[in-house]
Amino acid sequence: MKTRLSVIILTYNECLHIRRCLERIRPLASEVFVVDCHSTDGTQAIARELGATVVEHDWPGCQAEQMRWALDNLPLTGDWVLRLDADEYLLPELVEEIRARLDTLPPDVTGVELRRRHIFQGRWVRHGIYPVCLLRLFRRGAAESRQRLMDEKLVLLHGRAVTFAHDFVDHNLQDLSWWTRKHDTYALREAADLFLANDATSKKRLYRRLPLFWRAAAYFVYRYFLRLGFLDGRQGFLWAFLQGWWYRTLVDAKLIELREHCAYTGGGNSRLLALKDYLKTKGIRLPDVP
Repeated sequence: MKTRLSVIILTYNECLHIRRCLERIRPLASEVFVVDCHSTDGTQAIARELGATVVEHDWPGCQAEQMRWALDNLPLTGDWVLRLDADEYLLPELVEEIRARLDTLPPDVTGVELRRRHIFQGRWVRHGIYPVCLLRLFRRGAAESRQRLMDEKLVLLHGRAVTFAHDFVDHNLQDLSWWTRKHDTYALREAADLFLANDATSKKRLYRRLPLFWRAAAYFVYRYFLRLGFLDGRQGFLWAFLQGWWYRTLVDAKLIELREHCAYTGGGNSRLLALKDYLKTKGIRLPDVP
């Protein structure tokens, strides 16, 4: 592969994962930037040991803004940019596919969607939601990080995307207590997105129109029975129940809390200000939203 590839990884206390991530991407990358939020567990030292450039940057309030800062400020030199989380890694087949195909893509192809394979409690959850195709690889300057409270959404500014055939893996090694704490925080962020109706995809619009709580149950039935999640054994049930039913129910419960908190503040900007103030008490800064 003649094309230069820049890799961006956002981190905070990722010593459990960062070595695996970097070792898998090192044969492919021309440069790797680890944008770290003042980790205290030695993440930076591991990253530097493996040849990454570590840049410290204060947490701006959500992952979307951190990624946007990275795209705007890092001295990227690659023709293409790959965005990864520390607990993700590329399968060897995807490494070879990128190496073989990236130079052959026509100029109007400015992005590549990659298929995400999720490992939960040591098992690949093959059914329910797999594969999720995400824009993670793009020509430098051809994509932006869309501002959202939940994660970030990379969007092409011009051109079109193609989908590669092989997978990257999302495999977090933390325990279930860590997972539930993380999703409790996610639930508030997603409730705020729903409160603002801050997602324009057709699937999200349909989900928002369904009754609270019932939609979480319906989503579990869809993933566990209709999408054959039960074929993945114990892990398939827990993944569909916890990430599908429990988490979505928690989002709806927090959405009710937000509505009640903002109910007596009038409409328009006053509701938005009330939401910002409430999220600030939870350590979350509301980014600029359309």
